[in-house]
Amino acid sequence: MKSLVSALAAFVLLLTSSLAGGHVAAAHGKLYTNAKGAALIDVESGRILYSTRGNERMRIASLTKIMTAIVAIEHGNLSDSVKTSRRAAGKEGSSIYLKLGEEMSLHNMLYGLMLRSGNDAATAIAEHVGGTEEGFVFLMNQKAEELGLDQTHFMNPHGLDHDNHYSSPNDMARLTAYALRNQTFKEIVKTKVKSAPNPNEQWDYKWYNKNKMLSMYEGADGVKTGYTKLAFRCLVSSATRDGQQLAAVTLNDGDDWNDHRKMLDWGFANYPLETVIKKGQKLTTVAARTAFRYPLAQGEKSRLTAKLVRRPAQDVRYALGDAGVINISLDGKLIGSVPVRAIAAPSDTSARTDQRNGSESENIEIGSKSDSWISAVRAVFGALFGGKEAA
Repeated sequence: MKSLVSALAAFVLLLTSSLAGGHVAAAHGKLYTNAKGAALIDVESGRILYSTRGNERMRIASLTKIMTAIVAIEHGNLSDSVKTSRRAAGKEGSSIYLKLGEEMSLHNMLYGLMLRSGNDAATAIAEHVGGTEEGFVFLMNQKAEELGLDQTHFMNPHGLDHDNHYSSPNDMARLTAYALRNQTFKEIVKTKVKSAPNPNEQWDYKWYNKNKMLSMYEGADGVKTGYTKLAFRCLVSSATRDGQQLAAVTLNDGDDWNDHRKMLDWGFANYPLETVIKKGQKLTTVAARTAFRYPLAQGEKSRLTAKLVRRPAQDVRYALGDAGVINISLDGKLIGSVPVRAIAAPSDTSARTDQRNGSESENIEIGSKSDSWISAVRAVFGALFGGKEAA
């Protein structure tokens, strides 16, 4: 009976707060890690959900291989045969034990790179794709610049310590989110065990993924471990739950497995991925050509605003179905844009014309002010009756 009274009291408080035009503050629990630096990102949107010392340059050990893999995938041919040079075969540190002159497909070697963290594989891949290791490192740094990773610089493809080889927690999170959108990369890093032909023996290679999160955490699907004496333990992990994928980064963390479980749990609990605009949704005189989803904490949905920027009807793109975009902002900061198509002639009452290009803009509603209290009703009834929300 007490729980019933408490739940009803909470409902009344939430309802009156919502009807008064306010929103309930997000009830985030505190998140602590043992890491020198950490970050948590929503993969689809690229939103950093949590960060500590996120923009500080740090050693990243074999997390380097996330960049090595995505550059090789984008610049290489997966079916190519990669030949192991003397330099690659003799590379110190973690290894898949490639022999001088041994050949393996680039695709299989990428598994050896990401599952077993082979420094020999990293070197062989770099020499094959970049012509030389130095040429490949140039491509790595070029990619970092392209992605806006301002606190990142590479000196090698494997991550062995070098004073000018570094990244930051936030940069590693953004790089990982980018890489996980590549299907080949995504398939490799979620693999627990991989077999590959071994030309030197009668049995195949069999590589077990060093990433224990794949077995320790429900929904885990990536990505990479790392360690050197100077970088200490480094880890990037990812997991998917209810259609949302998060990636966690910790640098120099003696309790990384537990910290990653906490970070991922915290992210899923506090920042669920919400559909802000549905594909085909009609908004004033236009319809959305794509959907837009974004991770939102409690209370943030009511702070979203949207502005329709419509192309002039005489613009040839308008005739081809490109009627403009809806720019979506959270607390006044742009978080995304959705292309739209026209479904009716625009009215002249609410739009403002940009004299420079003839485009028109108007503020539009993308959600109801009742959203917050409707969510409260659902939460209370879920607490009272223990049932799942109807689809």
